[in-house]
Amino acid sequence: MKSFFPKASFLLMFTLILTSCIFSQAQKCRPNGRIRGKKAPSGQCNKENDSDCCVRGKMYTTYECSPSVSTHTKAYLTLNSFEKGGDGGGPSACDNQYHSDDTPVVALSTGWFNDKSRCLNKITISANGKSVVAMVVDECDSTMGCDKEHDYQPPCPNNIVDASKAVWEALGVPKNQWGGLDITWSDA
Repeated sequence: MKSFFPKASFLLMFTLILTSCIFSQAQKCRPNGRIRGKKAPSGQCNKENDSDCCVRGKMYTTYECSPSVSTHTKAYLTLNSFEKGGDGGGPSACDNQYHSDDTPVVALSTGWFNDKSRCLNKITISANGKSVVAMVVDECDSTMGCDKEHDYQPPCPNNIVDASKAVWEALGVPKNQWGGLDITWSDA
């Protein structure tokens, strides 16, 4: 009986450590693939807001996940136009509508967009000592890109909050610095 408890304790400890390691590995967001860039037909890639166009032959990493969401989720803010004819491409995925750039709206990377679970919900974005509440209206696709549907732009990284001009203005970012900014965000 004496030797049973130390062995059982060791086995229990080993099982808990192994389970913890497996769980923590499952929580990490890793690339799930790569796609090869295609050159856009003439005039087909909208470069508004300094958007990138796919480079023929370049390999782009894809993700089906994003980092875990917390009360201060770290992300990278990019600039997007949600208006018809803007660099955001077609109508927003959440409501099949275009949105004014004067309205605080965002697109989230695929993992955070989470199969539309955040559609039309609000998030709080913080940076520059300021915060703004914006509505989620679209997905910044991390799984696909370099095709007509995605305006021949590369897939989004997995940590993007793609925001309208109204968000940048509310955060007090000087216009000549618009385009990319480290931020935190949370569900509002």
